[in-house]
Amino acid sequence: QVQLIESGGGLVHPGGSLNLSCVASGTLIYIWDMGWFRQAPGKQRELVSRIVRKTDDAHYSDSVRGRFTMTRDVAKNTVYLQMNNLENKETAIYYCNANLLSTDNWGQGTKVPVSS
Repeated sequence: QVQLIESGGGLVHPGGSLNLSCVASGTLIYIWDMGWFRQAPGKQRELVSRIVRKTDDAHYSDSVRGRFTMTRDVAKNTVYLQMNNLENKETAIYYCNANLLSTDNWGQGTKVPVSS
């Protein structure tokens, strides 16, 4: 059974930084497309970044490109999302996702309130 557990969320001021982690168990992250999504209050869940399986290619949404960096540590079976220069509008629950064809696995999410 695949389990994804996120951590690293918490209150951050506008302009601040956070580093989120997602540890996987029951599988090897290398075989999955690993992604970070977020869902702001009252809005749909949206893709933030993704690393394509079996590669180190990271892709980003236009809104975060240049400020967020997604990385993967295969030895630790963990993906990370370094978020810099956060904005109030990026207040959301951030979710880790593992996707392979039609199969999706989700973590429980970690809250990131951005507020002064």
